[in-house]
Amino acid sequence: MAMKFNHAQKVTMAHAITDLLAAHEVDTREDLHTWLDHQANRAALRRVKGVGPKSIGCIGNLVGRSHVAVDVHLRAFAVEAGVPDLPYDQVRAVYEEGAVLIGHDKGALEHAVWRHRAKAA
Repeated sequence: MAMKFNHAQKVTMAHAITDLLAAHEVDTREDLHTWLDHQANRAALRRVKGVGPKSIGCIGNLVGRSHVAVDVHLRAFAVEAGVPDLPYDQVRAVYEEGAVLIGHDKGALEHAVWRHRAKAA
């Protein structure tokens, strides 16, 4: 799969993430899945310029974890649903708690909302 980056900083960030994972001997999807279990490792990812909680959520989803990665689509949907403009972690918690209430996987709920909003945009 080819990655299409529109900004040189994203290429730099991808290289930095790759270097970090190689330094920690994270070689496979399963290695990365397990590596993300540790807060210290997620903190190391956050130290890469350009990596925030959304990036970590997206990476987690790519390796089979169930995360909510809040982006503009999820924020817009939340606002339409009456959720005030909240900090990232609180918006993520709203989605996670909502998923529990309706008995749905949080990552799948995130994906469904993202697809719905992306089609509307």
